[in-house]
Amino acid sequence: MSKKDKLLARLLSKPKDFTYDELRKLLNGFNYTEDNSGKSSGSRVAWIHEKGKHVIRLHKPHPGNILKAYQINQIIDELKSEGYLE
Repeated sequence: MSKKDKLLARLLSKPKDFTYDELRKLLNGFNYTEDNSGKSSGSRVAWIHEKGKHVIRLHKPHPGNILKAYQINQIIDELKSEGYLE
């Protein structure tokens, strides 16, 4: 099982301690890149697929690094809609 597969399995288990760093590694594995949209974007980030057709938008968690439950659900839904998950 690759690191990407382990991170994906962890995400799908909807843990309460999934970090933004883990999300970054996972989405990079699916060929998404992080875009902060300039210095006025604040904590808002967009994850853009390398083909540019799909964007996942969310806020970086702060002051901590732990994603909220609704963010984990949103990411799972987005990955399902793109066919990465069943």
